[in-house]
This record gives sequence, structure tokens and C-alpha cells, in this order.
Amino acid sequence: MSPSFFEIVQLNNGDYALKRVDDDSAPLVRISFSQEAREMMENRDMTVARAMIDAGIQAVGQINDTVEWEDADLEDFEPQAHHTLH
Repeated sequence: MSPSFFEIVQLNNGDYALKRVDDDSAPLVRISFSQEAREMMENRDMTVARAMIDAGIQAVGQINDTVEWEDADLEDFEPQAHHTLH
């Protein structure tokens, strides 16, 4: 299997997406900011979206390094109902 290359693009509706360069299928990740959030970021929304995607990729790498997926109970990885990130 050949390696995939990814890009972050801005969609027509203003959302940001992570997609494979050579694939026109649905994006792997889509990030949507409210108008209020965009105003608070003062035109730095692309930078924030990129940081969010980078953090997600790093988190997946850390999970893959520590979990033996064949024996993993997927219920252990479900998000908690009232978990707030800051």
C-alpha cells in the first residue's frame, strides 16, 4: 500500500477539513467554528483548526503506542458524558 498524503482545506461553507490529497471522497475530519468563535480568533481560525488536527493525530499516535487493539475493550474509549476540556 502506498503512503497517503493529507491536506487541510477550507470547504465552501467555511469549515475546515482533513482529506487525502489523491482522494475526492468525504474528508477524514471536519471542523466547524461558530461565528462567535471565528470573531474571538480574529481571523486565526485556520491556525486553530490546524492545531486541533495536529493534536488529534498526536493523540491517535499515543493511543496506538499504548493499546493492544486486538485485546482492547472499545467501551473503555467512549467519551465521558460531562467531560470538559480547557
